[in-house]
Amino acid sequence: MDYTVETSQLKQKLLKSIYSLQVKSLTTLQSASPLLHNQRGMGMVTQHQVHQLADKAKSLCGDLDNIKNLLHYCQDNLVRQIPNPTGSRYGGVSGIHCSLDGSIYVTAESAPWVHVLSSTGYTLQALPCQQTGKGGSIFLPEDVTVTRMGMVAVADMVNEAIWIFNPHTRLSKKEWIKIRKVGSPRGIGIDSTGKILVADYAQGQVHSLALDHAFRTISVQSVPNLQGPRYISPAPRGGFVVSEECGDVKVFMSSHKLLSSLSSKYGHQFGNPAGVCVDTDGSILVADEQRRTVHLFPEHGAPICLVSTGLQRPAGMACSSSGHLFVADTVENCVKVFKYCVRPPYRPTNAGASLGASPTLGADPKQT
Repeated sequence: MDYTVETSQLKQKLLKSIYSLQVKSLTTLQSASPLLHNQRGMGMVTQHQVHQLADKAKSLCGDLDNIKNLLHYCQDNLVRQIPNPTGSRYGGVSGIHCSLDGSIYVTAESAPWVHVLSSTGYTLQALPCQQTGKGGSIFLPEDVTVTRMGMVAVADMVNEAIWIFNPHTRLSKKEWIKIRKVGSPRGIGIDSTGKILVADYAQGQVHSLALDHAFRTISVQSVPNLQGPRYISPAPRGGFVVSEECGDVKVFMSSHKLLSSLSSKYGHQFGNPAGVCVDTDGSILVADEQRRTVHLFPEHGAPICLVSTGLQRPAGMACSSSGHLFVADTVENCVKVFKYCVRPPYRPTNAGASLGASPTLGADPKQT
């Protein structure tokens, strides 16, 4: 961290600017509110002045959101690289899922395995993708997720199928169960209600389905008219986020109605969107295969480039609650782990508690 005099002065100036806005707005509010309630008109305030102030306030609120976000996140902070657990025999890593306990699930191109790794890359388990029974054929998982019941689910593009690994079978050998035929399953995820989400690439659809206790699919719904859907992730408040190969990322509500496209909402131009994920703050993260970048799209504020260098061909992506981002780099055949989120030491419970005095930076550098 930079503790130079110039940096300290900039920090002081920033805090004082925000504090001045806070004090002035509160003072004006305390003065204006009773006047507006106790008189019939607007005094000498014109309609133009009201609209002008509203526009300035909106712009200023956007600036403050951007400042907050830029302080909260960091760029190009690569902390480790996890080699493809299958080695160089098969293609590069492609699909990745991060579970709540911190373990990550990885698939690779043309590799009949799902590897379960610790957050540091240690192999915890290797699941061979092979049908049970004598002479059972192998299959190649394209992407991976984990259900609410802790069962691994994969998309198998070659066999046009979705598979579930059932760890609770009575058989001595655990088994994979084919639950549904899908035209061209590429990405897979789990929504906030526990339903399986499948990006059907060739058909241009996203399928949502639930499973009963016998692993039969129920409540199947489809969202059509997508342009090459690739990867999928649950949305911040239900629904899902899906990347399209032809250059956009779309957000759907839990009702499966289109909420927005990121290119339109943020004015952002994608190359080839690939992996998508949503973090604990509700921000959407998107890997761009063509531009070799990762951008974060916050609920409030402008997009932020989290990774601007060091990626060759980003594919699947996942983020953890600890502020780490896992990106599958197919060309370099590894998972790259970035620390993208700077957690503050505390979160104040009362935003107006500090109005009594102007903020200052103490001598202790930890306070800066």
